Amino acid sequence: MCTNLVSDPGKILSLVEQLCDLSHTEMQLRLNRYVQNETNAKMVFLISILLESEEMVIHVIGEEVLDRELRFPIKNNILYEAVANKTSLITNVEKLDQELLRYINKIINLTSSASFSLLTIPIQHPFKDYTALLVCLVDCMKCTDCMDEDESKHVSTEIVQECFRFCLGYLLSSLRYFEETRVKQQCQNLLAVSRKLYTHLGDLPDLLREIMAEVRRLTNAERCSLFLLDPDQQDLVAKVFDGLSTKENTNEMRIPIGQGIAGHVATSGKLLNIRDAYNHSLFYRGVDELTGFRTRNILCFPIRDEKGIIGVAQLCNKMNGLYFDVSDEEIAMAFSIYCGISIMHSIIYKKMQDAQGRNKLSNEIMMYHMKVEESAVEALLNCRDDHSIKNFNEFHFNPKNVPYKHIPCYIIKMITDLSFLQHWRIKMSTLARFILYVKKGYRDAPYHNWIHAFSVTHFGYLLIKNMQLIEENYMTPLQALVFLVSCLCHDIDHRGTNNTFQTKWGTILASLYSSEGSVMERHHLAQTMCILNTEGCNIFENFESNEYGEVLDLLRNNILATDLASHFRSRERQEEMAHDGYNKDDLRHKKLLFELLMSCCDLSDQTKDWKVVKKTAEEIYDEFFTQGDLEKSMGSAPVEMMDRERASIPDLQIQFITNLAIPIFTNLSLLFPSAAPLVSMVERNRSLWEVAKVLFQKYSKNGLKGIDILHDPNFEDEVLAIFAQEGHCSAGNFDECRS
Repeated sequence: MCTNLVSDPGKILSLVEQLCDLSHTEMQLRLNRYVQNETNAKMVFLISILLESEEMVIHVIGEEVLDRELRFPIKNNILYEAVANKTSLITNVEKLDQELLRYINKIINLTSSASFSLLTIPIQHPFKDYTALLVCLVDCMKCTDCMDEDESKHVSTEIVQECFRFCLGYLLSSLRYFEETRVKQQCQNLLAVSRKLYTHLGDLPDLLREIMAEVRRLTNAERCSLFLLDPDQQDLVAKVFDGLSTKENTNEMRIPIGQGIAGHVATSGKLLNIRDAYNHSLFYRGVDELTGFRTRNILCFPIRDEKGIIGVAQLCNKMNGLYFDVSDEEIAMAFSIYCGISIMHSIIYKKMQDAQGRNKLSNEIMMYHMKVEESAVEALLNCRDDHSIKNFNEFHFNPKNVPYKHIPCYIIKMITDLSFLQHWRIKMSTLARFILYVKKGYRDAPYHNWIHAFSVTHFGYLLIKNMQLIEENYMTPLQALVFLVSCLCHDIDHRGTNNTFQTKWGTILASLYSSEGSVMERHHLAQTMCILNTEGCNIFENFESNEYGEVLDLLRNNILATDLASHFRSRERQEEMAHDGYNKDDLRHKKLLFELLMSCCDLSDQTKDWKVVKKTAEEIYDEFFTQGDLEKSMGSAPVEMMDRERASIPDLQIQFITNLAIPIFTNLSLLFPSAAPLVSMVERNRSLWEVAKVLFQKYSKNGLKGIDILHDPNFEDEVLAIFAQEGHCSAGNFDECRS
């Protein structure tokens, strides 16, 4: 029996000193040499144990640093016994993984590995209860004549464990740094790939080809096939199939979803890593037979979006005779996320492009049919009418008395009278063309039509002129012009249905604007911008860039202010401003004032005489009841004011005037005392509806209902007569009540 071997402390200290600041692979080379020299083994290599990924990793074998580390699952491995039992293990080299054995044979030029033993020594983590490292010694059991196999095993184990008692910390730290660097590089590669993929979103086939090229490069695979799931046919479809020869290439290849490896991954949603394809029960040889390609090993993984599996990617044949390892699996699963995102974004992007194309085409068609002929512009510019209707500049004037064909002329008259043309150098032809395009933009709705737009604009003109809003510095000339344009365009392309209808029934407009609120108002604004962007229609073309920005903001705020829901949100602040006094230097007050003025203009019909008010009610309820009928046909019960069978028009009008019109015009009169007669007129009209309420009951007994009563030719005169008899007008002055 030989004496016990004891490691030379000087050698170990020297080794520890040499390990300082070495890379992970250089450190392994030094450790391999030391252990080989001390144990007389033919070759030594280290296997790091990574618990998080449950794999064994080899970077260096003997004196050779591998081009690409070998990675194996911890379990289902001949060396797992040493890891689990934490005891040294003696086995034959030939029982190792074939890829590892190929490297060993190549490095030490063995003709036969059957006679070589392998001693595997587990090294435990010093502070945690797990095996951190396996030290593998090839053919160390016959190193001396004075030892039997057991003693040789014991001595070699002692030498190795003594070495790594001092060196394991260095090795684990370098391994941790190595893995972090590897993962970082992997992430950088994936980010670079993702950036590259997003440049191909506009072309799905091109994107699929790029995906296959990148995943092949990342995993070092010979071939990649990418299948997309056809949910209708339950097939996997490869429109771009990598590896097909030219003569065999087809436009489309289909595989039933339940067939083969790709079909299994598509249904199970789990990655498959197959080292020997032809010995796997799921392998479908039909593709190889079709392509003439010989498949050795396969890595197949699912591609998902947020709703589920949308496809499968299949990598074939790891280059250099290897097979796909755990690292490849990690890359594949991470890459699958980018695949899913980019594919779905490409599909959505294509749909968006198609929708934009259809929208552009629809706009072109719309603008073609909306197109204003130059002859119409010339006719407007050369109109010979004197446009001098009496009392046009007075608040009691009824704008509906303006002849329909001359409405554009009177809009030009108002803008000219306020000196906007000269001040902003607006071309008369541009203004005329703009007005005619806006006119064409209004639909033939019972109330929200071109005549209503003109009425609102006329009232805006009256406010600017009679209350001297520009002269008294309530508005700048720019704000006044935009205010008038906002009035003109505030209901453009109104469909005769309100915001609630759009949102409830999920219309196209709701899909575009419901997330922002004020669906119809945002559409009116969009249509206004569309006209301004039409050639020869931009009346703001001479504005400076900062002025143009202000124009757009004002247009937006003014038109959105005509949403009654928006008014009710601002109502309390408007009342506070009216009672506390207006501050011209306060931007919040200015915004509130413009919103109030827009509301006044929109409701200005209520300040006119009874005949106008009654006619307006006819138009409004005609529109309301049409919407109500539409909702009934769609299986929904409309609200009371939209239901021709239930609506009490006088009650609804009294409620509307009391809760909305009077407070709005009262606030206006507090800010501008000259507006007090407007409040009186609105209150007078409320009193007339009180009279109408009694008459409705009388007419109802005679068989008339709802809006039919308003249409009766005797109704409005009878209301005025009763109103006069009750002493609301001076004695005998019936004309005063009629006015």
